[in-house]
Amino acid sequence: MGTIASPMDLETRNETRKDHFVVVHPLDDVQETKVDTEALGPMPMTRTVRLSLLSLRAYLILMVLMVVYHVVMLAR
Repeated sequence: MGTIASPMDLETRNETRKDHFVVVHPLDDVQETKVDTEALGPMPMTRTVRLSLLSLRAYLILMVLMVVYHVVMLAR
């Protein structure tokens, strides 16, 4: 198993050894380019996925209506 070397150790030696690894914290690393979500366009969906999402939407609307009905009945 290798040991962890600091970047300073690797800079002083001009060779990199196979048993040493450089650990870079994500905040100190180079920023990666992010995906431009506006250029992606609509996501293609199969018929099954569309039906599942519509069923989920109907279920959530029904549950909200039932909660509203219950609150109204408790307020009477």
